[in-house]
Amino acid sequence: MLRFFRYIPLSVLRKLAVCTAWIINQNPNKGMLRKVLINLKLTYPQLNEQERIQLAKTSVQKQCLSYVESIKCWAMPPQWSIDQITTVHHIEKLQNALKDPRGTLIITPHLGTWEMMNAWVHQYGIPTIMYKPMKDKFVNDFVLQARQSLNANLVPTDATGVRALFKNLKQGGFSVILPDHVPHPSGGVVVPFFGIHTLTSTLASKMAQKTQCRLIGLSCIRKKNGQGFEVYCDLLDHPQLYNSDINIATTALNLEIEKMVNRFPAEYMWGYKRFKHIPNIGHPY
Repeated sequence: MLRFFRYIPLSVLRKLAVCTAWIINQNPNKGMLRKVLINLKLTYPQLNEQERIQLAKTSVQKQCLSYVESIKCWAMPPQWSIDQITTVHHIEKLQNALKDPRGTLIITPHLGTWEMMNAWVHQYGIPTIMYKPMKDKFVNDFVLQARQSLNANLVPTDATGVRALFKNLKQGGFSVILPDHVPHPSGGVVVPFFGIHTLTSTLASKMAQKTQCRLIGLSCIRKKNGQGFEVYCDLLDHPQLYNSDINIATTALNLEIEKMVNRFPAEYMWGYKRFKHIPNIGHPY
């Protein structure tokens, strides 16, 4: 049934997303809005209550839009997604990195509509991408088919997949990692993210340590007029990104991600429990 999204205009899906966000935003004490407000209070303590509520409600709307846009791009052929990207900022940073024989690791936080970039990135080669099956088989089959249509090298989120990522980078290829999910404790360290010491994935930093690959941040943001998307290419060049101390290297990567998020704070997916592993504070949710 999800394939029927191919026949629903994006403008209609966006209107449904805005209506859904309005409903969510009526209750700040539960659901997505509650989690967004908690996260923003932790990460942007300088905001007053009115500013925080306004940013939170905008963020909820942006997330709802991102959800329907992602479903739409999964349902459509790859060229449709490519056509939606009408502006690319600093494309030379990505192109130069991809020429490096040490390989390139593309860092894609949960920012904007990152799914829209998948087909666009595949124009530059066949990346190795980790894929974790979704719990719902119906949804998983739908998303997996979309992923496979891009001819990506999909690898599991386990030791086998890590070895495949490492091998690809060593051969001068490129891979894509979403670095800001909440990892299993064995796959992360507690380091600052927006000043909050929280469990953070070490995978990207370990890949950088071992291969000395180039690190490029990519984000895909909906244009203000709704006519297409723009991609931002950021060269991640913090001096400690390749530090042999994984805590220092991961902290540096978080700082780079923060800069990307601060460019469009309302576009970040604040609606998930990013800070549920905070030492000495407890569970803020």
